[in-house]
Amino acid sequence: MQSQTAWYQWAESLRRLRLDGLVAWLLEAGAPLTVLGAQAVYLSQPFIGGKQLNVLAHMLEEEEETRAFARYLRGELPQ
Repeated sequence: MQSQTAWYQWAESLRRLRLDGLVAWLLEAGAPLTVLGAQAVYLSQPFIGGKQLNVLAHMLEEEEETRAFARYLRGELPQ
C-alpha cells in the first residue's frame, strides 16, 4: 500500500482543519463514488500536478485502502 506513507501527512492536515471525522464519514458513505473521485483527480493532475495527487487517486481506486484510511482517520489503526 504505497499511499500509507502519505496517510500521516493527510491525516495531520485534516485534523488541523478539523475535517478528519467528516472526511472519514464521506469516504465510507460515498464508497461507490470513490472511483469517480479518483478519475476526477487523475483528470485534474495536469493542471494541479504533484505526486500526492497520484497517490490520492490510487488510494481512492482501491476500496479496501479507502476503508483503511477512513479507519486510520478515526484512530482505529495504529498511527
